[in-house]
Amino acid sequence: MMKFLRKLSTIAIVLLPLLLAVGCTRSQQSPGIRVVTTVGMIADAAKFIGGEHVQVVNLMGPGIDPHLYKASEGDVTRMAEADLILYGGLHLEGKMGEIFERMAGRIPSVAVGEAVPTSERLIVGRASTGVQYDPHIWFDLSLWKHVADTIAASLAALDSANAVTYKARAAAYCDSLDHLHEWTLNEALKIPDGKRVLVTAHDAFGYFSRAYGFEVYGLQGISTAAEAGTGDVIALADMIATRRIPAIFVESSVPPRTIEAVRAAVRARGFEVTIGGELYSDALGNPGTPEGTYFGMVRHNVRTIVHSLRGNDQHE
Repeated sequence: MMKFLRKLSTIAIVLLPLLLAVGCTRSQQSPGIRVVTTVGMIADAAKFIGGEHVQVVNLMGPGIDPHLYKASEGDVTRMAEADLILYGGLHLEGKMGEIFERMAGRIPSVAVGEAVPTSERLIVGRASTGVQYDPHIWFDLSLWKHVADTIAASLAALDSANAVTYKARAAAYCDSLDHLHEWTLNEALKIPDGKRVLVTAHDAFGYFSRAYGFEVYGLQGISTAAEAGTGDVIALADMIATRRIPAIFVESSVPPRTIEAVRAAVRARGFEVTIGGELYSDALGNPGTPEGTYFGMVRHNVRTIVHSLRGNDQHE
């Protein structure tokens, strides 16, 4: 299987120049700006801000890990036929960097995560390649407003006739982000002091930690390409058992075995920690469900975390 995937990736790179040429001569008859996005959080924002003026195709669906994702030949074709490519950047889509570089010469390609002011707001985290900026900016709703504005500006650059509409829809989207930000702050306060400790499969919740007052521990680094070792499991299990953390969490885009290993190690130390639920970190939920939207995903995560970490203190 690995050989097949490598071969497929190689084919995609080889075919890229031809596909780009095809994209330049494609029919202009299909309505709306054709937008290709990499992850669901970006796709959801692009659909809202673009409204009826865009057609959005998202490459990575529910349960897909963008850190390890390799573009298929079909993905390359979709990008070559797009009017605009929106991706996270900051090494979120680690294995697709070369494709984005090649596409950028022919098709507008925007790394929306890089709209966040680097010197002020981006978090530096650990990864398999050393120190890099944390790409999981969608977990601080105030930062995600930068992405909304960037998407609106990118659409306006291609469709100036509807620039005012894109700006207005982005403003409405940002208002909703402000409301959800305040709701999240209030929900976090329901967890008693000392229990706001979030343990997950990988270090995706750093921005959530900073914005909403949590201690966050990820077994793996900010990229799932960074493998967790036995020492990481032992250290995390020691902390959980010592502090008697009531719950730890699996992620929809990361195999649960790593968190199960932590749970077993905690049990071996004489303390029983529960799996508090599944969080959506790098992908949205299934289409048609509340978790299949960005706002629904955030609400699900917050409710799951608050319910599981409050322990016996469940009164309103």
